[in-house]
Amino acid sequence: MKGALFDRSSSTSPPSSMSDDPFPQQLPTLERLGVDEPTLTSATELAEVATAWFNAFSSADTLALTWDFRTIEGRDAIRNLLDRRLAPTGFVDLWLCHEPFLAPQLLKLFLDLVLLRLSFEFGTKVGRGTAVCHLVPIGPLRRHAAEHGIWEERRRREVELADGDPIVIVIGAGHSGLEVAARLKYLGVPYLVIDKKARVDDNWRDRYNALCLHTTIWFPPTWPVFSPARKLTDWLEGYANYFELNVWTSSRRKGHSRTLRVKHLVFATGFGGHPTLPDIPGKGDFKGETVHSSEFASAANYNGKRAVVVGTCTSGHDIAQDFFNYGVDVTMYQRSSTHIISIENVKQMLSGASLCPVLSIVLVDGLVILYSDTIPTDVADVYHGSLPYALVRRIRQRTVLHTAQTTDEELLDGLAKVGFKTNLGPYGAGIFQLLFGNAGGYCIDTGTSRHIIDGDIKIKSRSAIERFTEKGLKFVDGTELEADIVVFATGYGDPRDTMRDICRPQADKVNKVWDFTEEGEVSGVWRHCGHEGLWFGVGEFELSRYHNCHLALQIKAIEVGILKRSEIKF
Repeated sequence: MKGALFDRSSSTSPPSSMSDDPFPQQLPTLERLGVDEPTLTSATELAEVATAWFNAFSSADTLALTWDFRTIEGRDAIRNLLDRRLAPTGFVDLWLCHEPFLAPQLLKLFLDLVLLRLSFEFGTKVGRGTAVCHLVPIGPLRRHAAEHGIWEERRRREVELADGDPIVIVIGAGHSGLEVAARLKYLGVPYLVIDKKARVDDNWRDRYNALCLHTTIWFPPTWPVFSPARKLTDWLEGYANYFELNVWTSSRRKGHSRTLRVKHLVFATGFGGHPTLPDIPGKGDFKGETVHSSEFASAANYNGKRAVVVGTCTSGHDIAQDFFNYGVDVTMYQRSSTHIISIENVKQMLSGASLCPVLSIVLVDGLVILYSDTIPTDVADVYHGSLPYALVRRIRQRTVLHTAQTTDEELLDGLAKVGFKTNLGPYGAGIFQLLFGNAGGYCIDTGTSRHIIDGDIKIKSRSAIERFTEKGLKFVDGTELEADIVVFATGYGDPRDTMRDICRPQADKVNKVWDFTEEGEVSGVWRHCGHEGLWFGVGEFELSRYHNCHLALQIKAIEVGILKRSEIKF
C-alpha cells in the first residue's frame, strides 16, 4: 500500500500541457516544502531522524495491510482505510532496518527534491514482510504560489464564508479568541471569530484611558514591560490582520443578519461576566454621577471635584490614581481586605535578586521565572504549564509570607497604618489562588500604594455603606463621604454569563468555569465543560497562549474522529 504525501487541495494547477493528467499531484520539492536542503550527512544523523519517526509510527494504532495494490491519497483517506484494516491484519513486531542497503539513506533525486528512505520489517497474522518509507522535510506553513491580483478576492471569500459555514464560531475577538482562531486555522478547521463591538479587542480599548497591564508581556525588545491597554489592542488588531484571521465585528454583516450552522461554540469572553454592582438604597437621591469601572473613561473632566472609588483591587487602584493625577479629591472605599504585591518585589524576582531561602528557584505568582528577553517564549510556555497547580499553591504558600516580611514589609506596614487592610490570599497562596479562584481580589502595585500611604489618596474602611444621600454616601458608623462621582470598581460576575445569554437552554449542563476541580485542575476552561460543542477559552496571556492550542487540538480530534467523549473513561 502506498500513501500520497500531499493533500490534493494543496497542489498548484498543472501546466497546460498536463491539463488532461488525471493525477495532479506535484513533487515535494524543497521550495514547495519551504525548507533548505537538509544538511544530514553521516549515517548516525540519518539513523537518528529515521528512528525518531519510526518510534512514533510504530507506537501509533494506524497500521494495516491489504490484499490488493492500493494508492491512497490524503491523510483522512489513509486513516480511514488503515483504521478499517488494523484489526484483521494483526500488524506486529516492527523493526527498523540498519543492515547494508536497508539502512536509512538520503536520496537527492534532483537539486530540489530530497527524500529520506528507510525500511522496516514487520509481522502479520499470515507472515512477515518488509516495508519501505520515504520521508520529506516539512517547512513553515507558507503559501508558495504567487497570488497576482487574487489575494484580496481570496480573503474576501474567506471572511464572508462564501464557500460554506464554518465548523467553529469563536465568540470574543480579544487575545484568547484570536489565539484559538489562529490555532484552528493552521489545523485546517474552518472557523469564524465574532464580536459585538466595532473593532478587534474593543473590550480593552473601551475601558478607562489609564488602563495599563500590571503584569509583564514579553513582546519584541522595544515593547514596554507593562503594556498600555490601547497599545496592546492595536497590536492585537494587527495580529488578526497579519495572520489573516476571519473576524466579524459588530456581530452583524453590513446591518444584515445571517444564520450559520456550526458544530462548536468557543466563548472567549474573558475572566468575568456581567459587571457587578452592589444594591445600595437611595441611589435615586444622589445628585452626582455613578458608574461601574467598565464604563468609566477618564478623570480629565473632574478636576477640582470629589470622587469616591468603591473597590481597592487593580481597577480601583488605577482609577484612583487617574483621579489623583488630575487633581481630584479622591477617596477609596475598601469593603474587604486586598492582597497587595509591589512591583519592586516582582522586578527583584524577575532579576533573581530576591530568593526565598527555602527554595532554590525564583517565583512570581507561583510560577518559575521564565518570561524574559533571553528565554524563547514557546519554551517558557511549556515550563509554565508543567507544574501541577496543587504543587504551585504549596510553593506559593512558602514564598508569599517570606516576601511580605522582607521586600514588601515597609509597604504593607505603611498601608496598615492608614487603615488599608491587606491579606496573603486564600490559604496564604497570594495572587495564585486569587487569580484562579475568582480572577480578582489583588493588585500588583505600580505606585498608587505610596499615594495611599502619604494621604494623597484617602481611605475609608471598617464600616458598611448604609445608603446614598443627595451629596454622597452615608455609612453605618454615621460618617458620610461627599462626592460628585462614585465609581464602582466592584468586579464582574460568572464567566458563564455571556454563554447563558446566548445558550440559555444548555446553560444548566455547563460545569463551573474557572476555579479548581477536585483534582486541582482549572474547571471548564480549555477542556470539556459538560456540554458537547461548547468551549471556554479564558486566561491571561501566558495561560491562554499555551492552552488554546490544546482547546483547538481537541476540536480537531473530534472532527477527524479521533476523540469521542463517550469512549473516555474517567
